[in-house]
Amino acid sequence: MEEQSSQWRVLLIDDEEDIRQIVSIVLADLGYRVRVAENGEAGLKICLAEHPQIVITDIRMPKMDGLQFLEAVKRMDDEVEVIVMTAFGEMDLAIRALQLDASDFINKPVDKNVLQVALERAGDRYTSRNQLKEYARFLEKENVKTSRELIRTYNLQKNLIESSMDGVVGSGPDDEIVIFNKSMERISGYNRSTVIKRMTLGDLFDEKALGKMKQAFKSDGYGGSGRLLLYEINIQGADDRLIPIQVSAAPMPREDSTAPADVEIETPSSGEPADRGMVIYCRDLRKIRELEMELKDQTAILHQDKMMSLGRLAASIVHEINNPLAGMLNYFKLMSKILKQRDLDQERKDKFVRYLELVETETQRCSKIISNLLAFSRKAEPDFTSVDVRNLIDRCVMLCRHKAELSNIELCAHFKQDDNPTVTGDLNQLQQCLINLIFNAVDAMPEGGDLTISVDSESIDRMVVIWVRDTGVGIAPEDLPHIFEPFFTTKQEGYGVGLGLSTVYGVIQQHGGEIEVKSEKGRGTTFELRLPV
Repeated sequence: MEEQSSQWRVLLIDDEEDIRQIVSIVLADLGYRVRVAENGEAGLKICLAEHPQIVITDIRMPKMDGLQFLEAVKRMDDEVEVIVMTAFGEMDLAIRALQLDASDFINKPVDKNVLQVALERAGDRYTSRNQLKEYARFLEKENVKTSRELIRTYNLQKNLIESSMDGVVGSGPDDEIVIFNKSMERISGYNRSTVIKRMTLGDLFDEKALGKMKQAFKSDGYGGSGRLLLYEINIQGADDRLIPIQVSAAPMPREDSTAPADVEIETPSSGEPADRGMVIYCRDLRKIRELEMELKDQTAILHQDKMMSLGRLAASIVHEINNPLAGMLNYFKLMSKILKQRDLDQERKDKFVRYLELVETETQRCSKIISNLLAFSRKAEPDFTSVDVRNLIDRCVMLCRHKAELSNIELCAHFKQDDNPTVTGDLNQLQQCLINLIFNAVDAMPEGGDLTISVDSESIDRMVVIWVRDTGVGIAPEDLPHIFEPFFTTKQEGYGVGLGLSTVYGVIQQHGGEIEVKSEKGRGTTFELRLPV
């Protein structure tokens, strides 16, 4: 692949100019012929005019996003291989892209080695698919009498079916399996010697599901009658487990068909495609399902951790809003007493106005605290938008200030003057991270102390840095390597299950950021969060 990379035409689509420039340089350095487009619509025009073999596209773009482009370009040219670029935290979109027959997905910021592997895999898929299509066209042109002649002429077993990255299953009109390649052995766990001419499609697929697949094959819903594209179904593996796969299928060629080894099949030279048997290309979906489960597990852990944080917040917030509510009650009583007096002189009127202003201020403060608490508690899908870092920290400080005061801890935030950085991320998840770090710091200062949150933006690396510093007991050197591991905790039983810091680590990674910790036993701890602008 590397030696021939100069022969490959690659189209890069991204709405950010700096990413187009950086990735283009990497692609050119790897030897690819590169074209760029700033959005999906422009990319489709280039595909129509120049037919690149591989397209690398961002998922989130204006006008036409990456998924819409993927669907459109596959309708236009199903041979092109598409690699999608995703931000951390967009796993659900990456999974959807794979379901739409994307070749691969890579995370931003793009790593050169990861990109090279993805390109090589896309090139292999492109080559294998085209060899299979070339063979199908060859069958239409050549008038060969036996499968042995065809194998000798075209070396089908070695160069086509056996080299396919997808599993390939072929059946005759009676559903008897006559083609079963190595990839299919790997997917199913069956040895071909126990399958070819010994099993039918009904043995491999559930009979009911097979019936539905055949109906879809004859209908127009999956690429047209006599054709099946991106159809999902389960097969019964050798260990009796159901294996999810995505299939594409075509009818057996009209000419005498062929199979590996000594198998010879007699099929009619005419008739409907569905009556001639099928060639089925199978893509293993287990990795995609694992990614989906991983995404669900991450969501569940995040929510569980959030509920634990919410419980700790609620206790301190009850105290925080109780004081202003008690004060407001006293002001109401005073105002009621003033109103009962017959004559209101100017001094009493001024008191009345002042009391009303105090009640209004305290009411607004209580309302803001409750609103922030409700927003934090709400279970919502991740929403990556522009996040104002100053506003993010102000919300966290407001929710946690009273808890810190009850623990004799001074909590304060420092910002550079005229510096108001923003990052792309999910506000709720980032807020959860900071609250977890604040709680850890409070727990680390049982005798009180100082807790400081400060922010700086680095223009060179285009990163926003958030420091959370405490003057607590610190972390033992032997514990430092393990603090981000799930369920690792140094707290006493009943005071935590060890999800807080692992949640923080996972969220920061999903946001394309980094987290570091510096600590010295007895001299406090500093967490440094770095998030891309």
